Amino acid sequence: MSAVAPSASSASASEYRRSWRDRLGEYVPQIVLAPWVLTSFVYVFGFTAWTFYISLSNSTQLPTYQYEGFGHYVSLWKNARWNIAYTNLFVFGVLFVAGAMAIGLLLAIMIDQRVRFESVWRTIYLYPLAVSFVVTGTVWSWLFNPTAGFEFFMHNLGWSSFQFRWMTNRNWAIYGVVITGIWQSSGFAMALFLAGLRSVDHDLIKAAQIDGASVARIYRKIVIPTIRPIFIAVIVVLLQFATKTFDLVLALTGGGPGVSTTFPAIYVYDLMFQRGQIAEGAAAAMMIVAAIALILIPYALWQAWRKRREESHG
Repeated sequence: MSAVAPSASSASASEYRRSWRDRLGEYVPQIVLAPWVLTSFVYVFGFTAWTFYISLSNSTQLPTYQYEGFGHYVSLWKNARWNIAYTNLFVFGVLFVAGAMAIGLLLAIMIDQRVRFESVWRTIYLYPLAVSFVVTGTVWSWLFNPTAGFEFFMHNLGWSSFQFRWMTNRNWAIYGVVITGIWQSSGFAMALFLAGLRSVDHDLIKAAQIDGASVARIYRKIVIPTIRPIFIAVIVVLLQFATKTFDLVLALTGGGPGVSTTFPAIYVYDLMFQRGQIAEGAAAAMMIVAAIALILIPYALWQAWRKRREESHG
């Protein structure tokens, strides 16, 4: 009896240490992530709430906390420049997302054909994404310049009547911004689409080929519907890019000519740091947050619905 007791005691102590280590191992990820989660929560929700309260105050060059109501929001939407900026955001967002997705999907399908030097082509198409928006805007401003860009090049080739002056035309400048943004981001869309294409079950493709389906029909009827979730993800990310567009436009056009390429982010910067109207700038910033929320909230709800549906179907 006396020999059994120490053995049982040591076994229970060993089991206790093992269970303690197991419990600690379970909580280590939460402990490691807790500071990051807390910081992100304060940074996103805390500063968003602070910005919203500032938008309701009478702040000018420095923040104050005297409540003034929603007057800044009313004056904001009565401002013609703000309405132009928001309209530009809508036009740019639609054309930019559609163009980047179309070109990205086309490039992904081309690379998916197992072309030679595939890694080289992927690098070339992804290269614009590695370039900052400021550099991209600066370089494309040179290309759009009538005295140094496309127009100058065509004149040297002998086509003296050729004109390409989009950046000096109020009606066409926004489309120059769209082209530049598509060049910058289509490689990103290509990478996501290519990853989706490579995840499609090859047995489905082989079965379709045996049935005599053409390549175009295989992609249209089998491959593209299979990667539909990738389309949603690409749309959401590109719309976020479009909503937060600032440095690209600032380097490319500076918001001009006139205010024809002004975007909400540029308008917020001008109000806060050029005119010292912090409260109205905060109101404009909250409108940008609202635009992003209109993108992210439906996406989050769709993801939750999709996950629940998958779980219900096993």
